[in-house]
Amino acid sequence: MKELRLDKYLTEMGEGTRSQIKEMARKGRILVDGIPEKRAERKIDPEQQQVSVDGRPVSYVRYEYYMLNKPQGVVSATEDSRYETVISLIEERKRDDLFPVGRLDIDTEGLLLITNDGDLAHRLLSPKKHVDKVYFARVEGVLPHDAEERMEEGLVLSDGTPTMPARLEVRKRGKDEVPSEICLTIREGKFHQVKRMFETLGCRVIYLKRMSMGSLILDEALKPGEYRPLSEDEILKLKSHGK
Repeated sequence: MKELRLDKYLTEMGEGTRSQIKEMARKGRILVDGIPEKRAERKIDPEQQQVSVDGRPVSYVRYEYYMLNKPQGVVSATEDSRYETVISLIEERKRDDLFPVGRLDIDTEGLLLITNDGDLAHRLLSPKKHVDKVYFARVEGVLPHDAEERMEEGLVLSDGTPTMPARLEVRKRGKDEVPSEICLTIREGKFHQVKRMFETLGCRVIYLKRMSMGSLILDEALKPGEYRPLSEDEILKLKSHGK
C-alpha cells in the first residue's frame, strides 16, 4: 500500500478535519511509532507504522463492508436534516466516507450494503452488469392473471419509462381484503421502481423488503436496524460480479 499523508490518514479515520489534525499535531497529541509528530503533512506507511491520538491507537482501514437490515423510518443517505440515516446505524464504522449502495425507500426494509468501495458499488448498480435484486412484497388489489408474463416482458411505467424484464413469483394470491405475497427479481433500480411496477398492474405495495443483491443474501439473524461486517467470502463473491 502506498504512503499516505498523516492528516489524510487521520481524516479518513474520522479523527477530525485537516485543520483540526494540524492543530492536534502542533500540540503533540499525535504519535507515530511512539514519537510525537508535529508535521501533519508527513507521509507514513499505514501497514508498517503505528499511529495514536491522545494515547489511543488509530488503525487504518482502507475499505469497510457492512450488511444492514434497514428498518422503516430511516433514509438511505449519508446525511439528512430530518431523518436518521442508515450510516448512523453503523456504530462500529471506522471510516467517515461510508455510503449505502443504492437506495431503499424510507418505508422499505431489508438488505442494504454499506461500504466506501466505489468500484464495487458501480458494478453492483450498473444495469449493464445484470445484478439481480430480489424483493418480497405484500400487495393490495387484484393481481392480473398474466402478471408474471407482463413482468417478464418488461413494463412501461405510468410516465412512459420502460423497465427491463423482471421475474415475478406469486407466493400467495390474495382476495378480498387479504393482500397477495410475492417475490420480484429486478436488475435495475429506478426511482420507486417496485411500487411503480405494481401500480402499472393496478395494485399497491403495502410492504416491501429487499432480500438479496447479487450473491449477497440478507442474514436472517439480523433484526431491522442490526448489521454485521461482510465475511471475506461474501466480499469476494460480490467483487466477482461483472468481471
